[in-house]
Amino acid sequence: MEGKLFNKLLAGIKWMGAHQCGEIEAERAFELPELDVKAIRGATQLSQTEFALLIGVKLKTLQNWEQKRARPTGPARALLKIVAVNPKAAIEALHD
Repeated sequence: MEGKLFNKLLAGIKWMGAHQCGEIEAERAFELPELDVKAIRGATQLSQTEFALLIGVKLKTLQNWEQKRARPTGPARALLKIVAVNPKAAIEALHD
């Protein structure tokens, strides 16, 4: 059993190396739709400063997202999606 597992792990490592070198393509890819951060903030009727404070990011980060110089990822992206779906509830939940 250990030999089979080792061979599977080794095959996986070789595949990752080939993929990293551009020798093979990934079998699947995920594309996340672009978030319109400016429109999401607009729905809250908050200024950039207020919105940045509300969601816990630096003002410059929010500005970069709105100007599409950077993209929100991970928890920030999830939080923005929640705000987009229900701005009023999100604001109420996030206010201290």
